[in-house]
Amino acid sequence: MNVILLCVIVILASFLATRLRSNVRRTSELQQIRSKLGKIMESHSRERLLHMTRDSELQALMTGINELLESNLKVSAEHARTQIASRKMLANVSHDLRTPLTVVLGYAETLHMCPPIEENERNELLAKLFNKTKEAIQLIDTFFDLAKLESDDVDIPLSRINVSESCRLSILQFHEQIEDCGLEVSLNIPPGDKHALGNNDALKRVLDNLISNALRYGADGGIIGLTLREEEGFILIEVWDRGKGIEKAHQDRVFERLYTLDDSRNKKIQGSGLGLAIARRLAEGMGGSIELISMPYMRTVFSLRLKKFNLRNS
Repeated sequence: MNVILLCVIVILASFLATRLRSNVRRTSELQQIRSKLGKIMESHSRERLLHMTRDSELQALMTGINELLESNLKVSAEHARTQIASRKMLANVSHDLRTPLTVVLGYAETLHMCPPIEENERNELLAKLFNKTKEAIQLIDTFFDLAKLESDDVDIPLSRINVSESCRLSILQFHEQIEDCGLEVSLNIPPGDKHALGNNDALKRVLDNLISNALRYGADGGIIGLTLREEEGFILIEVWDRGKGIEKAHQDRVFERLYTLDDSRNKKIQGSGLGLAIARRLAEGMGGSIELISMPYMRTVFSLRLKKFNLRNS
């Protein structure tokens, strides 16, 4: 009996000693991991935890920590990018509002400070003053519209819409500008009417933004096109040009609010940087999408995809 008890005591002692050594080793490894993690966090480096161990729990722990480090790095990068974009946005807003308001101030000062002027000249100045004031108000309204869209504060009721008719009316609306630019028009709208699930007002604004964007940036290609066709379950509208296009690095960003290409600060082709952001929000509000593919001086195309209308949509 004493021998058995002695054996049990030896076994328990051996087990406890093993557990103690294991705990000491694990504590040491945890301290090393914690120290390494602290250095990584302090330096904000892309380094990851690497510690050789046979402990499967510690291996799983380090895997989880490395995933968190990767996620934190992405969040930090996105935060930095957002800050840069916000600063650029504020600069663009200031620039875009300052321009018409400065002109308005100049006209107002002229009318106020100058001695009596001829009625025709006064009327001309007042007309210019009115147009520039209207331009500033439209820009402010555009900012407001985008803010409402981004906060989901805009109701976009969906119904059966005639996409073919909307495309014809939209391109016709730009007829004078297209002629002034000396552009050829390629209009490919099949006979008959194509119907989609959407909203007429939203579709008109999307098309207006896409066409005006093509005129602003693609006029050097000498042609602007609009193509309407069906895909399985969808109606696809393509607005395209053969201008200098948009570099690949910019293609994913042109739909961001107030993101403008460098030469968009040129007064001849200046835009607010909001049109495409609004177009994408409206397309998404109709359950659709917008995509961009650009090959310089070959084909730059914005594709609007809407769900084809059928009885199940009603």
